Amino acid sequence: MWLIVKGVDTIRNNCHELQRQVEVEKLHYWKNGCCKCIAFMFFQQDGNGKVSRVMRIGTRKSQLARIQTDSVAEKLKGLYPDVHIEIGDNLFTALERNEVDLVVHSLKDLPTTLPPGFTIGAVLKRENPHDAVVLHPKNMGKSLDTLPDKSVIGTSSLRRAAQLKKRFPHLEFKDIRGNLNTRLKKLDEKGHFSAIILAAAGLRRMGWESRVSQVILGPEDCMYAVGQGAIAIEVRAKDKDILEMVSVLHDPNTVLRCIAERAFLRRLEGGCSVPVAVHTEVKDSQLYLTGAVYSLDGSDSLKETISPRGSLFSWVQRVGVTANNMPGPAQDASEKLGLDLANLLLSKGAKEILTLARELNDAR
Repeated sequence: MWLIVKGVDTIRNNCHELQRQVEVEKLHYWKNGCCKCIAFMFFQQDGNGKVSRVMRIGTRKSQLARIQTDSVAEKLKGLYPDVHIEIGDNLFTALERNEVDLVVHSLKDLPTTLPPGFTIGAVLKRENPHDAVVLHPKNMGKSLDTLPDKSVIGTSSLRRAAQLKKRFPHLEFKDIRGNLNTRLKKLDEKGHFSAIILAAAGLRRMGWESRVSQVILGPEDCMYAVGQGAIAIEVRAKDKDILEMVSVLHDPNTVLRCIAERAFLRRLEGGCSVPVAVHTEVKDSQLYLTGAVYSLDGSDSLKETISPRGSLFSWVQRVGVTANNMPGPAQDASEKLGLDLANLLLSKGAKEILTLARELNDAR
């Protein structure tokens, strides 16, 4: 049975702990001059009359999305064993309609500017952000370097294609669509592709590490997408209790790296329709951000690396990320780093490269 809690009296006789939680919400809203406006909180009552908080999680329907959501749910269950977790196939509209409390995303899929009222409440520890080569079985033992001339490589990413065309000019790159399962099926059964390029993190989460033939390492071959390899939790910005609960999942290293990357992308006004790539790393308490823009064929590009002055990690809502459990100066410095790099590339002609790439892509 669902109980929609609108005030303290609804649950006062059920559980002292729940009464305390709602009192906190009441005080918060009283300070804003609206003592009658209590935030919606959902609870479940079992057959014995025990009341427990319910956290409703929305997810996409794909296998990978469900795996990522289940991993987040397990972490939350470990942190809050008395909270009942519900998972449903609902996304942004459900979050907007208060049908779910949070939604799990791949961070790279979230825009750098979120709709009003929403925020990224947690960015989990990043997995391998690099791309991986998955070869057709007939090409096992080969690499992109050793594949025959005119071999066809499948990728759905303009970013990957632009970089790899320049790095491996003897290969042809063609678009391949669908989720991971669909792309692997096209590779194995259709015979049109000699290999496909996929995110290493997604392959690992699906349990398909054995299919990885070659991990493309480092910025010299193929830099990754902004936020790639990180999982994000989107929540309503006004839901302070949910924000507090999920914020413990923030990984400080990942948060600062991804704030810098997202600030870089937002300043460039980039997205999936233009080839923009990044590479971040932390060395000796310094955050280094490498960013690049490319023409569609990779023949024209700009690439720079910068780091902030001073030790960023000694300090230990930017570009859609709320991390109240982390000191603001570190987040501000990460955001500024991304903006500075974007401005540097813009001063060298990045806007012209990206504008042409966007126009050519739209015309295809």
